[in-house]
Amino acid sequence: PQFVLKHKEFAHLREVRMFPNALNPHKEESRALVKAMIDHVMALHKDVKWFHIGCDEVYYLGEGEESKQWLQQQENTPEKLCLSHIKAVASCMALSYPTVTPIVWDDMLRGISEETLAESGVPQLVQPMIWDYAADLDVESKVLLVEKYRRCGFSKVWFASAFKGATGVNQSLTLIGHHLQNHLQWLKVASSTPTDVLQGIALTGWQRYDHFSVLCELFPVAIPSLAVCLQALENG
Repeated sequence: PQFVLKHKEFAHLREVRMFPNALNPHKEESRALVKAMIDHVMALHKDVKWFHIGCDEVYYLGEGEESKQWLQQQENTPEKLCLSHIKAVASCMALSYPTVTPIVWDDMLRGISEETLAESGVPQLVQPMIWDYAADLDVESKVLLVEKYRRCGFSKVWFASAFKGATGVNQSLTLIGHHLQNHLQWLKVASSTPTDVLQGIALTGWQRYDHFSVLCELFPVAIPSLAVCLQALENG
């Protein structure tokens, strides 16, 4: 939400006033803003089957004044706050676009207990996208993560690799060897994952590390890397 929250007219919707990195999940206006953003995209892409609603690296979630008050109640936790917001956005999508399945980044879910995830109702509403862009991606830990998500009730999972970006905030040339190895590691994870669980893999190509950062590699210099990574996925 950084692009929106950097503007003065939306600054009051920040979780923490100083930082435009996270949305205040308690305000009805926040949900209305998210709904409007979703509607804008759906107006141009009417036939999509999946819709990525984000939700990764929400570092300041729970740090706002309204969140701190909410967390003072004994049964409330930052994890439940995150899940309740995901559920609210996903439920809104299900109501407006019942044929579209929301996808969420999984990093905010990784540390949440299986019991809390299962009880939240989130697994019935979204599909998690597990991201890791390292050349030495830990295959075993990813396989265990997939198994955890299955036990929680998620019907499908996605993987996310990178064909550019992820190797330096001001990287100029794409390190093809790094990205190829990342995809080969993901293939190992896929081979240990039941075929009916893996929905697909997204080959991410970063423009920048965040909205306020400089550009990393431009797309033209990364086209050879994209070609190599696609061939690796298709042919092993």
